[in-house]
Amino acid sequence: MPKAVNPGLLSEAERARIAAAVAAAERGTAGEIVVMVAARSGAYRSLPPALALAGALLVPWPLILLTGLSATRIFLAQLVVALALLLGLAASPCLARLPRALPRFLRRARARAAAQHEFRTRGLSRTRGRTGILIYVALAERYADVVADTGIGTAPEAWQAVLADLVAALRRDALADGLVRAVEATGTILAEAAPPRPGDTDELPNRVIVTE
Repeated sequence: MPKAVNPGLLSEAERARIAAAVAAAERGTAGEIVVMVAARSGAYRSLPPALALAGALLVPWPLILLTGLSATRIFLAQLVVALALLLGLAASPCLARLPRALPRFLRRARARAAAQHEFRTRGLSRTRGRTGILIYVALAERYADVVADTGIGTAPEAWQAVLADLVAALRRDALADGLVRAVEATGTILAEAAPPRPGDTDELPNRVIVTE
C-alpha cells in the first residue's frame, strides 16, 4: 500500500474542508464516500529499465556500420550504455515527470487500475450495504475517477459531469475546490441512488487519504 505523502499536496485547512463536505454529503445518503489523492498512481519502477534497454538496443547499428569493432566489444558497449542509462534515469529528478510522457491511454489504464486496487484494499467493498464510493485523483497523470460499489445503482455515465469538473479543477491547480465540489455533486447523486436507511452508521473515516 502506498505510504503517506508529505502534507504539501493539501493543507490541513483544505483537508478539513473536504472532510466536512464528505460528512455533510453522507447525511443525505447511505453511501460511504472516501476521497483519495495520490501524487502518482504508481512508482513507475519499470520505466528506467525499459528505457535503458531500448537505448542499448540502438547501440549496435552505428557501431556495425561505422566501425570495425568485434561482436564482443559491441556487446560491452551495449552493456555500458544500458547501465549508464539505468543509473542516470533512476537518479534523475525527471523521473517524477515521466508519467506525463507516456501515451494518454497508458496513463489512464494505469491510474484506473490503481483506483480499483485502492477501492478493494481500503475496505470500500465491505460496507454493510455495498455502498462504498471512492473519489480518486492521481496528480502526476492528471486523472480522476469515481469507483462505486454494487449497492449504488448508478450508470457510469452519471459520474461524467462530476469527473469533468474535477479534472478541470486539476488543470487550474484548484485541487481542494474541485474535490469539495465533486463530493457535493456525489452526495446529490447518492441521495437518489442510495437514500439513507434506518440505523445507518458512518462506517468509513471522512478524512482525505493522501499518498505518494
